[in-house]
Amino acid sequence: MPETPVLERVLFSEKQLTDRIAELGRQISFDYKGKTPLFVGILRGCILFYSDLMKQISIDCNMDFMCLSSYSGTTSTGQVRTMLDLHQSIKDRHVVVVEDIVDTGLTLEYLMGNLKNRGAASIEICCLLDKPANRKAPIHPKYIGFQVENEFVIGYGLDYNELYRNLPYIGVFKK
Repeated sequence: MPETPVLERVLFSEKQLTDRIAELGRQISFDYKGKTPLFVGILRGCILFYSDLMKQISIDCNMDFMCLSSYSGTTSTGQVRTMLDLHQSIKDRHVVVVEDIVDTGLTLEYLMGNLKNRGAASIEICCLLDKPANRKAPIHPKYIGFQVENEFVIGYGLDYNELYRNLPYIGVFKK
């Protein structure tokens, strides 16, 4: 396991993550029984969560990715750019957006509008972490792994300056 001198404390252990993701997989599989949803992973932070979640989905489904950016370095520009788009049409499809963390909600607000304009039959958000205290847009994920306080978290896909994504747990970044 990589050294983490920047870690204040572990927030969610590997076991907690594994157990909760299995629950999310069962719930989503139940909710979409008889449908073939498209799971859209939002790169790069979602990759570990997305991979583990997809192993828990027991129904037929399709997978795709998007990469959005609203940052220059570590500062938000306030303008969202699509760096990688979907490879298939979502017209009349049931879409589940898989995100690592919902913070301000501004990027997801942009994305939801974009996907609705493409004619999706339905769109829901599945996020590993939800940080409602920071919300600036009316975004309400249907599937939530854990709710977190307004702390900067790293690990399990979440980064600080592109570091610490590979930690097998989620921890609070030392100030």
